[in-house]
Amino acid sequence: MSAEHRTFRHRADGVYGHEEPLEKGGRRAVSEYQYYEFLAIDRPLDARQQRDLRALSTRAQITSTRLVNTYHWGDFKGDPRLLMSGYFDAFLYHANWGTRQLMFRLPTALLGLAAASRYCASDSACAWLAGDQVIIELTSEKEDEYWEEGAEDSLSSILPVRSELAGGDRRLLYLAWLLSLDAGELGENELEPAVPPGLATLSPALQSFVEFLRLDEDLLSAAAEASKPPDRIEPSAAELTRLPAEEKDALLARLASGDPHLGMELARRFRGERDGSGDETGGRTAAELQDAARRHREHRARLAAQHQAQEQARREHAQAAARERDLASLAPRQDQAWEQVYAAIGTRQPARYDEAVELLGDLRAVSERERCPEAFDRRLVELRQQHSKKQSLLQRLERAGLIDGPGNSRGEQR
Repeated sequence: MSAEHRTFRHRADGVYGHEEPLEKGGRRAVSEYQYYEFLAIDRPLDARQQRDLRALSTRAQITSTRLVNTYHWGDFKGDPRLLMSGYFDAFLYHANWGTRQLMFRLPTALLGLAAASRYCASDSACAWLAGDQVIIELTSEKEDEYWEEGAEDSLSSILPVRSELAGGDRRLLYLAWLLSLDAGELGENELEPAVPPGLATLSPALQSFVEFLRLDEDLLSAAAEASKPPDRIEPSAAELTRLPAEEKDALLARLASGDPHLGMELARRFRGERDGSGDETGGRTAAELQDAARRHREHRARLAAQHQAQEQARREHAQAAARERDLASLAPRQDQAWEQVYAAIGTRQPARYDEAVELLGDLRAVSERERCPEAFDRRLVELRQQHSKKQSLLQRLERAGLIDGPGNSRGEQR
């Protein structure tokens, strides 16, 4: 479905909309948490544009480069697509019910629609023209297992992917295609587009992109198996020297004028970027990638189970060693320990009975370790007879397996 005919999740009242925190009948609409952030990167917003944006919201933070608004009640009444078309170069949306969205705008000189559409042609990932600009929209609809409010730093960590894409790095586009596959929007026999190099070693910004859109890590690992090492991006001094004098002068003039796209254009040139509008593919079908992702998931689960078993064995070994040290320390002072048992019982406080029973368990273990349990059993029989009316104590001894049979059936006497 084309971007022009898709309905954005939020109400589109055009650029000159307004906030309506109340629904019909005066009932307040509750959205719990929504975060909107727009950035103007290539050129700042002038005063008129800022006034236009203020008409959308009386409470938004608006500067020459940014519009930010967080909603706990009501909703943003502008259309993010229209705002991206006319004002901004990047957009992030985050809602507590699981919706996450990103948009990036680039001049067609840096990214052609044909190249973008080769990777972005679904509901989760789409691209369209807005004048001489191409806009990519990416959407993730998953419920968050753990919800924590706050998306204020998300766009800043993701934003460098725009420059990477403009410089000819197609990894963002391929990840957008994986997003569609992860959402189940592609047919089993659909062939993947060309696999860019460097999928196994994502930049920090691309990793933030993956995490924000919650892209399946196993699917990404499977896709990366067919990815070559990353391209060299920076041109060498020799390459720059070989440029014709007129071209170097033109580049210097653009640099002096502050052309925001110059660096990205040079990166594309020296990366050897092709138009990307052809039919080149990675050779694997959507079903094959899903199967590979399943194998990755199963392998990771096996490794996790092995690691868990090893950790459990290590903890049990450490606990057993600590137990042996405790019993070895107790062995030469068994008489003092028995005095502690009688002292704890003598307090007539049931909470102190637990201490006595735990110590008795250690004393039994020491007697078994020394292969003379008869002495312990005799002293325990004497203790039980001496305190036969302490039902709470006898019940604890029985639960600990130190004595057999029910405790005193009469009411507890202390």
